[in-house]
Amino acid sequence: MDPHLLRTYVTVARLASFSEAARELGYTQSAVSQHIAALEQDLGAPLLTRRPVAPTAAGDRLLEHAGPLLLRLDAARADVVRIAAAPAYGLTLATSATALGPAVLGALPPAGVTLRVLPRTEIPAAVATGTADLGLVDGLAAPSDPLRLTDVAPLTTHGVAEEPVSVLLPVGHPLAGRAGLRLGDLRDARWLDAPDAALPLAQLRAATDGGAFRPALRYEGTDVRTLTALTAAGHGLTLLPRSAATGVHGTVAVPLTAPRVVHRTELLHGGGTGGASADLVHRLLGAG
Repeated sequence: MDPHLLRTYVTVARLASFSEAARELGYTQSAVSQHIAALEQDLGAPLLTRRPVAPTAAGDRLLEHAGPLLLRLDAARADVVRIAAAPAYGLTLATSATALGPAVLGALPPAGVTLRVLPRTEIPAAVATGTADLGLVDGLAAPSDPLRLTDVAPLTTHGVAEEPVSVLLPVGHPLAGRAGLRLGDLRDARWLDAPDAALPLAQLRAATDGGAFRPALRYEGTDVRTLTALTAAGHGLTLLPRSAATGVHGTVAVPLTAPRVVHRTELLHGGGTGGASADLVHRLLGAG
């Protein structure tokens, strides 16, 4: 399949309009119609109904394949460009909110880095497609175990930091005086659902082989300070790396004693690095 035709099809399906797709892609409407007709002829099946514009059953199945296919093409282009012309100075680092722990912060150079805080799920794609030179992702894992990342393209991963995790509770919480807490005993507690700021509730469920971990409030942001303020105000518990949970006003950080898990941070990069990216890779691996 011609990737140009495939991109046109995905755009038309997303916008449900030939004219809107033409405007976004910079084509004429007749050119968009010709692209769709050519793709349908190539595949031997109608992909879109015209009034209204919507995918057919075959078109829906093609959409399931189109996203990963186009992402791989973008990743291949970015990987070649990255190897051919690695910048000597300056780089963009995509990171999750809690991946910037003490070891990582200590390894950053004094100048030349642009930080982009993104949702965890977007970081591998950002590195694969070249919108970020390097990526940092974090999550809950058994000691020395790798994180389970979405396979979007051939990326190299390195573990760069591990630290204990703590349950963050408001001052005055009945469990705030404990020396340690078992995650399994907190399955039915009130939790904050903050997948891009705290350790996601899905990872808590996986670590305990199930359990409710029902959210009392959902926070769709990446600012850890806002997250801890919500905990201090009594809106729910959260699980954080020890460095992020310690010393937060109005809260108590209680170490997690079971299961035996750690907060793990991993570095992602493409097939080759050079210039400032290579320097930071060396710094981070030395820090880890």
